[in-house]
Amino acid sequence: MTVQATFIEPDFTDPRLQSTTTYDMKIDGKDVGSRTGEMIEREAPGHMGVIVARYPLGTREDVNDAVTAAREAFDTGPWPRMPIGERSRIMLKVADLIERDAEELATIESLEVGKAIADARKDLNGCVELWRYAAGVARSMHGDVHTNLGDDLVGMVLREPVGVVGVITPWNFPLLIACERLPWILGMGCTAVVKPSEFTSGATLRLVDLLREAGVPDGAVNVVTGYGDPVGDEVTRNPGVDMVSFTGSLKVGRIVGAVAAESVKRVSLELGGKGPQIIFADADIDAAVDGAAFGVLFNNGQCCISGSRNIVERSIQDEFLSRLREVVGSVTFGDPLNDKTMVGSVINRSQIEKIDSYVAAGRDAGAEVETGGQRIAANKGLYFEPTVFSKVREDMSIAREEIFGPVLSVLSFEDPEEALRVANDSVYGLSGSVWTRDVGKAMSTIRRLRAGKTWVNGVIDSHVEMPLGGYKQSGLARETGRYGFDTYSEFKTVHLKYGERKMWASGRGR
Repeated sequence: MTVQATFIEPDFTDPRLQSTTTYDMKIDGKDVGSRTGEMIEREAPGHMGVIVARYPLGTREDVNDAVTAAREAFDTGPWPRMPIGERSRIMLKVADLIERDAEELATIESLEVGKAIADARKDLNGCVELWRYAAGVARSMHGDVHTNLGDDLVGMVLREPVGVVGVITPWNFPLLIACERLPWILGMGCTAVVKPSEFTSGATLRLVDLLREAGVPDGAVNVVTGYGDPVGDEVTRNPGVDMVSFTGSLKVGRIVGAVAAESVKRVSLELGGKGPQIIFADADIDAAVDGAAFGVLFNNGQCCISGSRNIVERSIQDEFLSRLREVVGSVTFGDPLNDKTMVGSVINRSQIEKIDSYVAAGRDAGAEVETGGQRIAANKGLYFEPTVFSKVREDMSIAREEIFGPVLSVLSFEDPEEALRVANDSVYGLSGSVWTRDVGKAMSTIRRLRAGKTWVNGVIDSHVEMPLGGYKQSGLARETGRYGFDTYSEFKTVHLKYGERKMWASGRGR
């Protein structure tokens, strides 16, 4: 008998829902309203009908103002010229302020994103660690000196900031992803114009208040709110922007890359994923089952590194599914503001309809629903039951396409070669996991898995010291870790000649 996850009814009387926050954009150190007077209203996805935020409807002119401010801050302002020790101290102060205001920021994230408040608090812990790590490692960023080029020649490689960076962030981890970008951008001495998602702009706007309080100069970080067209498009096209960092869907990432290519802008793209979890028969099955559930249900499956494809060795498939039903049945989902909630709401109506359509397509194609598969009544909020499919074939849409919801597809394999073939048969290559007690098997499999972020006997875990980025159509460049600073660096070669020059013109024929 299938056990369904427990639904926690949303509490519409929660005091955190009783007011609406109206925000301004942040341009050149000033709070800026809408030029047109128009605002975007954000309805809480976990509490339908409740407006929790209003953001200005930004325009191309607003982006141009923000780029002008960031350009001036980079070209003539103090931030890129500040000794790294001073920049580092300001970044550490930012971390302290995020830690101080963590509960406020977590509440904003929970209300706007619909994520479980417990997860939002963990995100804030991650934000603090990102700023502290980057503040320290930025001090070790340097160039090179080559003294073996000749007796009278020294070669130098100068590491310099890339310039003004346009940062376009998604709705699923609005603050965490901003904090995976901005500390590296600022640590290198760059300046930024940020375009957050129109669904979840609040925490990013509050972050800039904290940057200002910490001592980041006016114009170094600017935020323009609004829609992808025109705001995101202008951030990408504007000639004052030297580089674009985009996190979001493959579809939009292709557009961003194409537009940036018109002016040969550098791009960093973190795009979609369809993360495989290869589970061998010798794995710790309890750990693997728990990882399978967490891998697809974390942040309601709205996670680019979600482990949404389980590829299970056939000899343990029945036992695996039986235990997986039990684990998913123990999950609580529902009211994002409830401390007991493990899985919150879906971001918006179009996304829950997309999830619903994929589940219907899976059923129609012959896959079997082991648990879940249904929407909760719309008047309660945007909630979808944690869902597990078995009898999934490789050609099904639920096995190939990024659903971005709490839907897990379970496939099977006979031998390691088949497992790797299935895992790598995707346009995506962002993440992947291998579950086995055999270290040799684990390493031989993980080294052939075409993905940028991988785990052995784990899933989703992230550490600030490690780089993040994808293979194939999951993206370009790397964020975080020490490699993240290379993404926002230019490298200039300098040949310093200090001996007498051997003349080319006057010395010919002699």
